Amino acid sequence: MAEGVTPRVKVPKKAEAGEVITIKTLISHPMESGQRKDKDGNVIPQSIINRFTCEFNGETVIDIKMEPAMSTNPYFEFDAQVPEAGDFKFTWYDDDGSIYEEVKSVAVG
Repeated sequence: MAEGVTPRVKVPKKAEAGEVITIKTLISHPMESGQRKDKDGNVIPQSIINRFTCEFNGETVIDIKMEPAMSTNPYFEFDAQVPEAGDFKFTWYDDDGSIYEEVKSVAVG
């Protein structure tokens, strides 16, 4: 697992049923290509977030496949409709096998 990897998500805590909200996500991640060397001349192993998904109450909202040329600290901003109260689940998949998750709840009212 890559060191210092931190997911951050901004989701409104409350929305009206049917409202479209803006979601912002950022994951602090080095996105190592496997082509750089450390100060001792050793190759730094490849570690790239290759997929990002967001689900709301188990339904897919967004599913993004990322390529190795993606920059460090991938940021995504997108809109999603909130049909009811529930949980947004955000998942980042690293090609080193690590999975990073964050869950944010939205109340309706």
